[in-house]
Amino acid sequence: MSHETQSSFKSFSSVLVLTLATFGSASAQTCPAATPGLTGAMAHVQYLADDRLEGRAVGSPGARCAADYIARQFSDLGLEPAGTEGNYFQPFPIRKGAELGSANRLAVSTADFTLGTDWTPFGFSASADLQGDLIFGGSGLSSPGNPEDRFARMDISGKIVVLEWGDPDAPGRPSLRGDPHFKATIAAGRDAAGVLILAPSGMGLPAMDGETRNALDIPVAIVHADRAEAFRVAAQQASRARLQTDVRETRVDARNVAALLPGSDPALRGEYVIVGAHYDHLGMGGDGSLAPDANEIHNGADDNASGTAAVVEIARALAAGPRPARSVLFLAFTGEERGLWGSAFYVAQPTIDLASAVAMLNLDMVGRVNQDALTVFGFGTAGEWNDIVDAANAGISQPLSISKAPDGYGPSDHSSFYGAGIPVLHFFSNTHADYHRPSDDWPKINADGLARVAELTVGVTRRLAAGGVDVVQLTPIQQEQRAPAAPSTSSSSSSGYGPYLGTIPDMTPRDFGLRITGVREGSPADDAGLQSGDVIVEFDGHAVADIYAYTYALRDKVPGDEVVIVVERDGERVTMRAVLAERR
Repeated sequence: MSHETQSSFKSFSSVLVLTLATFGSASAQTCPAATPGLTGAMAHVQYLADDRLEGRAVGSPGARCAADYIARQFSDLGLEPAGTEGNYFQPFPIRKGAELGSANRLAVSTADFTLGTDWTPFGFSASADLQGDLIFGGSGLSSPGNPEDRFARMDISGKIVVLEWGDPDAPGRPSLRGDPHFKATIAAGRDAAGVLILAPSGMGLPAMDGETRNALDIPVAIVHADRAEAFRVAAQQASRARLQTDVRETRVDARNVAALLPGSDPALRGEYVIVGAHYDHLGMGGDGSLAPDANEIHNGADDNASGTAAVVEIARALAAGPRPARSVLFLAFTGEERGLWGSAFYVAQPTIDLASAVAMLNLDMVGRVNQDALTVFGFGTAGEWNDIVDAANAGISQPLSISKAPDGYGPSDHSSFYGAGIPVLHFFSNTHADYHRPSDDWPKINADGLARVAELTVGVTRRLAAGGVDVVQLTPIQQEQRAPAAPSTSSSSSSGYGPYLGTIPDMTPRDFGLRITGVREGSPADDAGLQSGDVIVEFDGHAVADIYAYTYALRDKVPGDEVVIVVERDGERVTMRAVLAERR
């Protein structure tokens, strides 16, 4: 449904549409009621960060409840549905897991093995039916420069490679090169026909219903520990095997939430200011968590219940009047933590004409304002941003201390819109020790700071959406896209793999160096003596001008390297040594 048609809807119609969309489908579910007590933005944060929503992982029941809640807030404000099919939602399919088909078989010579007891395909396995010789590849970890590395020189082309589970250099904990998906990817790149992973003693066969990684081009299966020795022997004897896998993706709809406040000026209401935030988080942790061993709910109160709550309150302030001349589109994205899925989908399949979008304002992690400090990215995307933001900040009840950064690209949803040529601003109150951890919970939110960020954004939006003599025409500036930011620097960064130091960077721009707001307890940075407030100016001989220089210097290293770090502390330079660990 077009927005011209949607503009004829009244508030009652919006409520009816929401009710039918939420409760009239076969996939409807019972969502928890809000906890009474708090009001305004903090009430939204508390609901979205409630344990009952189980971390709002994309495609999960908790994320669906979060989307329903946001849509209900928009409806109660009288905003018009701006999704697809006449409601507030823009669904898009995502991979949620995998399931077995009927054709799965593993046989070696004349022995057949029982599916589900002796073996099972991985959820990322290709579906295939092949016969080939087994070959034993040990742990399957290649070090091509090591003359003693037999696997690196082994010809595995066309063979079914039998590999041990894990990484012997990182026993008892995850590592990139020990991950079965990684091992199988490397083997596929060396033209292996298939891969069998031998489970260690005490490990059960994994379920595949939560597998979301991309399927590989070869079949990959895991063999139970009770059968592992038989496969070692068979592989060392180059026995013939048949591996048949039938793995099918399961998919579920993820949902963006979209609502429209139509402009009051007939000549300008076809132009749009977009205000958005992502509402998803990490669920029970896992990939992306900085507490990878904690199978706990990651509530993401700051990341990004805070930004979502701010968007709802910005909508409330603008809907209360006076109504802006231009239209304002409010978007709540899902899948940001998985790689900007929701915003990328919206830009590819917009519900408005993006050519008529004036600007996009993104709020991500705005709930931990400290000492009035707020960083705003995107000043280099339009020539007029300085005057607009300064005027808006001067007009709020208690102005913020704003650090201005030029970057239009970055690891949050504004990047999707800037890539489409739309000027952007990204509001961000900085990183903290609870980022991507179970401890990011709603009592730690700075309610006053969050309210002031929302008030500032209202002011910026009003200036962008004004008409008459106050109408604003931005002059877009297109930047060259930079490389991705350092691990753990912002909302969407995954914990990843590779060298790990354990600093928490301060994202506030500086003339030179990278200030850190803290260090992870027990990390290499902690062991080396780095402290909150230190400014890293040199990393193992490389000058650190900013976070990008730090990123490049860190990524040149490998776990186990000893590095020399120079920091400025209390006006003096201090030199420390750290041994990098493996990121988990």
